[in-house]
Amino acid sequence: MLKVLLVDDEYFILQGLMVLIDWEAEGYEIAATASNGAEAFDYLKSHAVDLVITDITMPQMTGLELLEKTRAEQISDAEFVILSGYSDFSYAQQALRGGCMDYLLKPVKKEDLQALLRKFNHLSESQRQEQKNQQQFEDAYMARNIISLLFGKHDDYNLGYVKDHMRLSGDVRYVEIEYCDLENVDAEEGEARILQRRLYQSCRQLLKEDEAHCIFDASQDSVNYGVGLIYCGYMAEEAGCSEAEYLRKLHKSLELLAGGEVRMLAGKKVADIRLLSQSYSTACMLKSLEAFHKKKPVYFYETEIQVRQGGISLCREELDALLDAIEQNNKIEIRKGVDDLFAKMQQMDMASDSVNLNINYLLFQLLHLASELDSEADQEEILHYISAGSFEEGIMRGGSRHLMRFACDYADYLTQLRKNVSSGVLQEIEKEIRKNYAENLTLRDLGKKYFVNSSYLGQIFRKKYGQSFKDYLSSYRINEAAKQLINTDKRISQIAEDVGYKDGDYFIRKFIELKGCTPSRFRKDAG
Repeated sequence: MLKVLLVDDEYFILQGLMVLIDWEAEGYEIAATASNGAEAFDYLKSHAVDLVITDITMPQMTGLELLEKTRAEQISDAEFVILSGYSDFSYAQQALRGGCMDYLLKPVKKEDLQALLRKFNHLSESQRQEQKNQQQFEDAYMARNIISLLFGKHDDYNLGYVKDHMRLSGDVRYVEIEYCDLENVDAEEGEARILQRRLYQSCRQLLKEDEAHCIFDASQDSVNYGVGLIYCGYMAEEAGCSEAEYLRKLHKSLELLAGGEVRMLAGKKVADIRLLSQSYSTACMLKSLEAFHKKKPVYFYETEIQVRQGGISLCREELDALLDAIEQNNKIEIRKGVDDLFAKMQQMDMASDSVNLNINYLLFQLLHLASELDSEADQEEILHYISAGSFEEGIMRGGSRHLMRFACDYADYLTQLRKNVSSGVLQEIEKEIRKNYAENLTLRDLGKKYFVNSSYLGQIFRKKYGQSFKDYLSSYRINEAAKQLINTDKRISQIAEDVGYKDGDYFIRKFIELKGCTPSRFRKDAG
């Protein structure tokens, strides 16, 4: 509903305007009435309205003075309509020159008022859409600059833009926020994307003036439907609490607003925004190791990963034996190695910190094994594989059965790294994209189809094309959408669906990100 302020010193005129038409049916609500310009000006100082309908001649402050003072002091963006008698028409002309949208002659006729309101409603809708498009453009451009910081591929321009458009301080963390259980959500039908958008909008709503600190799609992982938060130290300071308390309070509010169980993964604290990539990479580590940790609402890198010196032991003999078995892809020895490791930890009656250290040591050694086999292997891709490729439904979180399954899968992955099966598979993947780009294509499904580990497939894809599979697919879809915008008269929403985007807003954001303008502007410029 659009909000209207009625201003006239004649009470019967105010009452007459209020009952002259069905305001609600026209899409309006009368927010308030005022008997003179001064009273209306005071109201506008603390209340937002969309339209002011005001008489010209009034005591204390005329309608013309109200318009001029409101514009001069920039207290409201509301449009003005002047009520004018024939004898005051010269004043109405002056008001039009001063930025008034229109005028109505007294006595006001029902059909004239309805016509004006419908004209303004249409104008407002166009303005709101333009503002929405502009905001989407700004959000997408900001996200692009932040993502360059996340991945450590930024220059002074990226850094300067973020500093100019985001409130910052020291003690920066990247925080990954996601719903806890998405296993039963149908990604192909877009349910996961809908939940992701709900989480994003809820986070922005809670951050209020700091909403730019929330990033919709920071992760390059095609199976990750979380959102990112750039936490700065001033947030907790202004809230009068510690950062742990601040994030826990935000977590609780998010669960209530977003309607689901949520977890936060807070990366390493860094000195300022220039070091954001370090915090982001440690948040990725947290996600990779999350299944081996006790379930919590908020995970902090320092607590979960970093190990204090003294009092903690490694089961080095058992760990080295298990690493050898994984490297040799010996499934029998892998199972024995996992059993021996857990038996040893149980025998030593290890506390949770010691168990975490042993598991983390194993995972980081496996990371090094992959890097040694392929010097160009993307460690972030490997970390994503640890997170998404092995923690599947039905595996006990943190138990020996979970680790055994993961170790066997990782052994197969290392074997494929040695085989280097890239060229033929990538040709088939290219054909799949050209033929089925509008479908829900994922590396995991393609890996299963062509019998290649999905993480390794992601690595060789990035090597050949210089970008992730997800980005390549998005670029292909947007280019196909651009062709349809130029060559057909289809509605934008239909084109979005044709190229694989069921979420129209997300389609517009990606189009702006890749083409630098909205789809409607692209079509108009091309025409």
